[in-house]
Amino acid sequence: MDGSWANSPHAASEPAPGEVPGEVPGEVPGEVPGPGTDSGSDLHLELTGDGGARARLMRALREAIHSGRLTPGTRLPPYRALAVDLGIARNTVAAAYSELVEEGWLTARQGSGTRVAHRAALLEPDLRHAPRRPPRRQVAYDLMPSSPDAAAFPRSSWIASARRALAAAPNDAFGVGDPRGRPELRRALAEYLARTRGVRTDADRIVICSGFADGLRLLCHVLRGPVAVESYGLGFHRSILTGAGLATVPLTVDAHGARIEELPATGARAVLLTPAHQYPTGGALHPQRRAAVIDWARATGGLLLEDDYDGEFRYDREPVGAVQGLDPDRVVYFGSTSKSLSPALRLGWMALPGRLVDDVVAAKGERELWSGVTDQLTLADFIAGGAYDRQLRRMRAIYRRRRDLLTAVLAERAPHVTVSGIAAGLHAVLRLPAGTEQATLRAARRLGLSLDGLSSYLHPGSAMPPRDGLVIGYGTPPGHAVAAALDALCLALPDPP
Repeated sequence: MDGSWANSPHAASEPAPGEVPGEVPGEVPGEVPGPGTDSGSDLHLELTGDGGARARLMRALREAIHSGRLTPGTRLPPYRALAVDLGIARNTVAAAYSELVEEGWLTARQGSGTRVAHRAALLEPDLRHAPRRPPRRQVAYDLMPSSPDAAAFPRSSWIASARRALAAAPNDAFGVGDPRGRPELRRALAEYLARTRGVRTDADRIVICSGFADGLRLLCHVLRGPVAVESYGLGFHRSILTGAGLATVPLTVDAHGARIEELPATGARAVLLTPAHQYPTGGALHPQRRAAVIDWARATGGLLLEDDYDGEFRYDREPVGAVQGLDPDRVVYFGSTSKSLSPALRLGWMALPGRLVDDVVAAKGERELWSGVTDQLTLADFIAGGAYDRQLRRMRAIYRRRRDLLTAVLAERAPHVTVSGIAAGLHAVLRLPAGTEQATLRAARRLGLSLDGLSSYLHPGSAMPPRDGLVIGYGTPPGHAVAAALDALCLALPDPP
């Protein structure tokens, strides 16, 4: 036959005439694997071209090694198994292995089998036609407002939850499942969100997604435009809306959050807000504006999309409850583990008005796009067992100390640069003298600092004048690097005007 998947479970036939099992050059004596042993890697070989079977097999193996399909150290199937799969004589495979060993393509050792030799030169790709990218300046200090401290992930307690969750999981957890997500996690979230964020929902109205962006994409299937957004926000989120054909209309942002009084003039059918901690400017939505946005939604049939991305992290007082609690039928509440645990988990949730659940579930489509069950079960145990609360208390203390250190260092070394917004979250905005943002960013890059400028968050259609500032993610660097990162930051800041 021309090709086959090597290492299939076919039984080996009797030795060919004159062949002594285990004594073929290039083959390890006794290499025929027993049950449960490693019998080499699966590989697909096409025996094409001119010549006999041995020549064609050697050519196929050389090509697989040279192209990188077979990497150095890969164990090949025993010659008996490969011969059966390819439909050729075992002596032919043995002779091909032996010759390739002599050429240096393969190695054969007692107890190790036949493996691809470590010949790095053969595997180097041809870079002559590879796209050239400009060299990136090395980042010494990461102050991007993108994630929590990765080193602080609670590995031991997460592993303990994973073991308990998998041991207790019913068999149906490993089947197709519910597109809304595992019921264990939805029940745990309904209790947790009610207790800590004032969210009024039940498990049947929660849909698990892989994060805020995924949830927003799903919701776009049921939204009608235009959608009002905060003038300062993530362009990535705005692009999700516009990519779905929904126009975005900016609302002015001040120290009290979005100016809700501008909503009626926009003609918007929905509004996307970060009420607990406006991203990125840092204000909280004023109580009167919280009430006003619910009044607007009730009067117009509109919908509030509440991104509660870091609502658990408030340092000067207890966190304010979610706006969703004022009217669960007019608010879609979004949460995730991206700031509380890790963005790598890819776990988020939506608490939906009941009328939207079926449409959002239908929008999830193919089950391969659903969040992984094992992480869902683990998070359910992590929440129900109290480990989530303990981790949040631990991280609140750490991030509060970092924010306090940031403000203290600036007060001492750069008093002309102020920290705006409430004491919350994992980032802070530094207000810079007018006209200095771009020069400060260039100086930061020269010092190996990675950080964001405030102007990059401004909606291109906003009438607000750009503000000079820096968005500093003090949650991102590991603890041992925070002080040095702040030292470098102070060196990059502009002189007093």
